[in-house]
Amino acid sequence: MISPRLERLVWELDWNLLRTFVVIAEVKSITRAAERLNLKQPSVSNALRRLEDRVGRRLVERDATRFDLTEVGQLLYEQSVEVFGTISQLPQLVRGVSDDVTGHVTIAVASHVVSPIFDRALMEFHRSYPRATLTINVGPSGEVTRQVREKRASFGLCLVSVRDPALDYLMVFREFFGFFCGPHHRLFGRDGLKLADLKGETSVSFHTDHIADALRPVALLRSEAKLNANVVGVSSSLEEVRRMTLAGLGVGSLPLHVARRDVADGLLWRLPPYDNPPAIDIFMLTNPEKAINRAEKALIAGLQTLIAETPVEERVYAD
Repeated sequence: MISPRLERLVWELDWNLLRTFVVIAEVKSITRAAERLNLKQPSVSNALRRLEDRVGRRLVERDATRFDLTEVGQLLYEQSVEVFGTISQLPQLVRGVSDDVTGHVTIAVASHVVSPIFDRALMEFHRSYPRATLTINVGPSGEVTRQVREKRASFGLCLVSVRDPALDYLMVFREFFGFFCGPHHRLFGRDGLKLADLKGETSVSFHTDHIADALRPVALLRSEAKLNANVVGVSSSLEEVRRMTLAGLGVGSLPLHVARRDVADGLLWRLPPYDNPPAIDIFMLTNPEKAINRAEKALIAGLQTLIAETPVEERVYAD
């Protein structure tokens, strides 16, 4: 049975305390939380203390060397994020109530999502609902998943290493990664290369290019090629990985279909292996618990329909 104190908490809680606590939990510092909230440090400390008094439990364990949420603090943080995710949808839902399909759609995507299906979905959506608006946020696949889980994004498009049971997944397309170098690299323009020729070469890649993350197949290939273990440049952005590759920082791993034009223009040179390149699937992520406006519903349904109507073999971008 819930204690009277906890029942009163629901009705008497100052929501600003929760907002402050969410920021504290995310930045893991009273000082940094004060900077983000544009408040003085004593005000943030006092807010945390008042919230702990309301809940009746410690929420943070901290000293000079550590800052950790207690079990109750972690639970409160997760629930608070859910609450704010739901509340943040209200303006969009209200704005979308009219005879026309209006409203705003927020899409979270990984930077190397390059797909004719997605492009066509956007085109058809805008043509049908010109009053609806879009925001496309680009970030690492982990951040895309987090935004969808926390209901901050209408849907997401990204790589997936471990599936979140709270989300729904639909495979959009399969891409293949290859190794490339720029015009200033010593291997540029050389034919007849073998994987062994890449041994010891410096490389650039994505943040997720390691054994325990979404680009595991690429990381395994880098290991097989015996590239230098110290990756000289990483980014979550496709354009920045491409930039570093073109600048000659090292061998770059890029999707074959994305690099095709640069190869044709003489800006990139394909390196081994030429057969059986690592395959990576890109998924559409949706949160079934998210309340969506009519614009979000229309774009999600439109993209899902295009995916279903396009044969799998046409969604495999081999080169």
